[in-house]
Amino acid sequence: MQEIVKAEEKKIGMTEAWLRKHRPVYQAATKHPFIRTIRDGTVQSHSFKTWLAQDYLFVREFVPFVASVLIKACKESDDNDDVEVILGGMASLKDEISWFKREANKWGISLSEVIPQNANKNYCQLLESLMSPEVDYTVALTAFWAIEAVYQESFAYCIEEGSKTPPELKETCERWGNEGFGQYCKSLQKLVDQRLLKASDDELKKAEVMLLSIIEHEIEFWNMSRGN
Repeated sequence: MQEIVKAEEKKIGMTEAWLRKHRPVYQAATKHPFIRTIRDGTVQSHSFKTWLAQDYLFVREFVPFVASVLIKACKESDDNDDVEVILGGMASLKDEISWFKREANKWGISLSEVIPQNANKNYCQLLESLMSPEVDYTVALTAFWAIEAVYQESFAYCIEEGSKTPPELKETCERWGNEGFGQYCKSLQKLVDQRLLKASDDELKKAEVMLLSIIEHEIEFWNMSRGN
């Protein structure tokens, strides 16, 4: 039976096998009540503004984390694709921060006065811990992919046919839900799968635990945005 499972993992990729294995908790993140309220047009403006302000703070902490993943890739990867894909993601973060500033201005949010809430603090502390040189590249790369993948799938859900996302929020949803960002996430996922093929059992366990940790932090971030 174990051989059949391993054959299936090799066929579809370890990351996809994990997502299927942990589908309920993954969907709790990608189809969270906060995301559903955006999709069905019932989201409260204060909830969206909380998410926008807190995510701006998160992205600022996300930048050094991605830089640390890039450094690990340069040192540990023997595949140039790793560096190119990660560098592409990092280059887009400057535009992302500018976008958050424009949106905050549009919604009347003074970003200099925003204080990180506990869920945000906890998530940023996790990112900081992953920047340690002792953290394996495969584990850090898994976290990077998972963070991007949850956002992509969540916001893609909000622009699917039949959604009632408010017009003023469509740009936000299309920013992460668009096909181009989806392809970028698939490129990251492919990099992770390539690393996992060479990983030890211990590395595999750590990477899977990290995936689950990211999902849980994403759920808490959405909860915070709803005011829970």
